[in-house]
Amino acid sequence: MQFQPRNYLGTGHETIGSDILAVLATLHAPEAVLGKAWIARLAHIEPTGWYPIATLLELLDFLGQRTGRASLVKMGREIFMASHAARVGPGATCAGDVVFGIDGMYHHANRGEGIGGWEVVSFRPGAAILDKTTPHHCALEEGILHQALHAVAADAMIVQSTCLRQGDDCCRFELRSAVRDQHWMGGYAIKS
Repeated sequence: MQFQPRNYLGTGHETIGSDILAVLATLHAPEAVLGKAWIARLAHIEPTGWYPIATLLELLDFLGQRTGRASLVKMGREIFMASHAARVGPGATCAGDVVFGIDGMYHHANRGEGIGGWEVVSFRPGAAILDKTTPHHCALEEGILHQALHAVAADAMIVQSTCLRQGDDCCRFELRSAVRDQHWMGGYAIKS
C-alpha cells in the first residue's frame, strides 16, 4: 500500500461491492474515463459481494490522476447519496450523528482486521476535528462527509490539516460551520 495510515494492518481488508459500483455509477461516460481494461475488471462486481480493498484503492488513484481532486470530492457526495443515504439518512438528524457515526458507516462497508477508521478528536458547537486512518482517498471521504452533513442541514467547510498523501500518518479533517444549534449538537456533549 502506497499510503500507510497510522496503526493500519489491513489484514483481510475487503470492501463491499456496492461502494465500488457507486464509484462507477458516478461517471457519465465510464468507458471513456476508465477505458476497456477497467470496465472489464469491474464487470464481475456484485453489490453485496466483498472484494479486496486494493480494487477500490487502485480505481480511486486512477480516477484521481485522470479527473483530479475536485472530481473525487464530487464523487464522494454522489456515493453518499447512492450508497449510504438510505441506511444512514433516516436515523441521522444532526452533525453529531454524522461525526460520531462515520466510523460505523465505514465499518459497515469495509471488513477485516486493523482496517483503520475514524476518531473524533474534538466536537463543539459549529466545529469538529476528525482523524481518518482508512486507506481510502481523502478527497472521496471529504465528499462523503460534506454530503452527510448537508443531509442533516449542518453544512460545513472542511479543511485537511494533515494528509496521508502528503506523508502524514492520518488525514485530519477540521470542520467549521455557522450551524451551532440542535442541527449541529443534537444531544451530544462537547468533546475537547
